[in-house]
Amino acid sequence: MSTVMERDGVEVSIGELREERHASAFQSKRASRRYWLFLSAFILGGLLCALGLLLYNNPVPVDSPSFVPVVERRIVAIVTMLIAALCQSLATVAFHSVTNNRIITPSLLGFDALYSTIQTSMVFFFGAGALIGFSGTSAFLTQVGLMVTMSLLLYGWLLSGKYANLQLMLLIGIIIGTGLNSVSSFMRRMLAPSEFDILQARLFGSVTNADVAYFPIVIPIVVIAGTLLFLFSNRLNIVALGKDVATTFGVNHRRSVIYTLVLISLLMSVSTALIGPLTFFGFLVATLSYQVASTYDHKYVFPMAFALGFFVLTSAYFFMYHIFQTPSVVSVIIELFGGLIFLAVILRKRSL
Repeated sequence: MSTVMERDGVEVSIGELREERHASAFQSKRASRRYWLFLSAFILGGLLCALGLLLYNNPVPVDSPSFVPVVERRIVAIVTMLIAALCQSLATVAFHSVTNNRIITPSLLGFDALYSTIQTSMVFFFGAGALIGFSGTSAFLTQVGLMVTMSLLLYGWLLSGKYANLQLMLLIGIIIGTGLNSVSSFMRRMLAPSEFDILQARLFGSVTNADVAYFPIVIPIVVIAGTLLFLFSNRLNIVALGKDVATTFGVNHRRSVIYTLVLISLLMSVSTALIGPLTFFGFLVATLSYQVASTYDHKYVFPMAFALGFFVLTSAYFFMYHIFQTPSVVSVIIELFGGLIFLAVILRKRSL
């Protein structure tokens, strides 16, 4: 039997036809090789930058008894970057999929605004001493609990009713966030300059805000939520196609969306309560991941976004800390680039 067929006037082999019909997450072997090359490069780059943060320009000699404590303090920052990269990247990619919109971010649901309102209210009503004393496991769990509760109420009300509407939920989230930002902005204007300075340090996302005492709580939550979201990748691929297509494939679209949003709420709440708000970091990482991953399969997009997010954080802190000697502006730089890419995407699409 001949192994050659004629198609559109061109002879092609049966093997080539079978390869074309093979279902794959990538359009070609070249795209697959490109994906693994970028993923390996980001992982290697992130590890090298993390190693540089640990060892480069360390004032304590390796053989000194003080070397280990110094490195341990720096390891806390590295672990915090891992947590932030995992939370922000996975939450943003999943949020884009369930909303079927790659411009909006999970911050639109009001996580950053609620965090800012909690911190500002502490200073406004009880003074700067109360904000400094508002620490420990109970304070952290209180902030996470408030954020998750607000989001669950929003989902339960707007996604499970008779007139469930995802766009309405986003609109209500934006309105709530805007209102909370206005209230917190008004309270900040009433503060004394010294109290305002203390508060402002908390309102910028930074790995220095993290407390190692939170890790026994944070790490299990992040690992479980991230794992569940990754295991939900196949279902999320279908949900991203829209409600009608998902229903055709036998997927309960509303239940899948609520399940995904609950995991997104956990990740975003933990990240915001741990290091502070990072409005455009997740958007920056997700948008770049879509460009280099060259696939819509979440099993591949999630790892790429995580590796890229960790590389962005470690490289930014390494260069700003060791090269430019300005570690305090890292979050500002990341948010600046994220905001610029956000504007570029909007101007290119000319719509939300």
